[in-house]
Amino acid sequence: MMTQLPSIGRRGFFTGAASLAVSLAAARMSHAAPVSEPFKSPLIIGHRGAPGYMPEHTQGSYEEAIRRGADFVEPDVVATKDGHLVTRHDPVLTDSTDILAHPEFAARKRTVKFAGGFEITDFFVADFTLAELKTLRCKQVMPGRDHSRDGQYPILTLEEMIDIVQAGAKKAGRAVGIYPEIKFPSFHRSLGLPIEDHLLDVLGKAGYTGASSPVFIQSFEQGNLQYLKTKTDIRLMQLVDGSGTDPDTGAMQFKPPSDKPYDWTLAGKAGTYGDLLTPAGLDEVAKYATIIAPWKRHLLAFKKGSDGKPIPVVRKEIVDNAHARGLKVHIWTMRNDAPYLDPYYNGDPIAEFLDFFRMGVDGVFTDFADTGVAAREAFLKERAG
Repeated sequence: MMTQLPSIGRRGFFTGAASLAVSLAAARMSHAAPVSEPFKSPLIIGHRGAPGYMPEHTQGSYEEAIRRGADFVEPDVVATKDGHLVTRHDPVLTDSTDILAHPEFAARKRTVKFAGGFEITDFFVADFTLAELKTLRCKQVMPGRDHSRDGQYPILTLEEMIDIVQAGAKKAGRAVGIYPEIKFPSFHRSLGLPIEDHLLDVLGKAGYTGASSPVFIQSFEQGNLQYLKTKTDIRLMQLVDGSGTDPDTGAMQFKPPSDKPYDWTLAGKAGTYGDLLTPAGLDEVAKYATIIAPWKRHLLAFKKGSDGKPIPVVRKEIVDNAHARGLKVHIWTMRNDAPYLDPYYNGDPIAEFLDFFRMGVDGVFTDFADTGVAAREAFLKERAG
């Protein structure tokens, strides 16, 4: 596990623009029109595209996610120094780009201190213009995955990402939605680079305007989602983090910086992410969001049995309580790789998907969309039969 920035969530691992926009612009509006949920359930969400196969948040990653059957594709959104929105999982660059091969930017490395006693030293996207970022090339973040395409893809603007997805949907002949996450909203606001209204503007120009549009907006913080509720009818999703589980009991653990929404930390508000999953917390979330998205270990963790083998600890009541309040439940992040798939599943990632599908979850973020699609087909067949 690499160092996390506050509120990054456990999904985080520190981890010619004009010609692309012109070539894809013709597809921009045709697949952004409102839809009446033409997707199967549970939804399969391409987490950062298809980073199990390609460097994350690149044209290749987004196209691969669509090719492998993703219903939605996720762009994480951060802001540049000159106010553009780009798709990077983190507001830093070392793990996901070749920034270290650019000596002209060496002096840009700096340390940022966050509330709660955390500091990160790296190259921050917000210290670069879009033109400067376009000189960098993306690379695979996970060390055990295919690195053969490192250096092939530039950083994308959100507009370019939307063009790619809409063109991919047209080619596939089916609806494909987008699922942007606003990364580090309080951090960007402190820099004078607030993302929320800019995001709505970009989405609106691309044809995503309301509750029937194939788009969800997500955040680990709460205040910015509450603000967005006053500004848009686009559906909102509250992410719920956690720092780990007790190996002996399977109980959730909450340690900084993954203990609570970062805006709670800034405000000195007591509590943890776990409070959002209580009946009272779900009541509050339902006032502004349509989806609650806990880290999967909130719903299914493991404890050691007397023989040392893992025993599932299932908390299905969270799903049931959310559904009772009209909230959908999406979880993150499903990965096929041995380092990230619990040994309980003996190397079978479909078995993990099925456990969550049987629990009633409505959507899953996955690095391997094709595995998610295969698991869903197995689940639907099981349920029908």
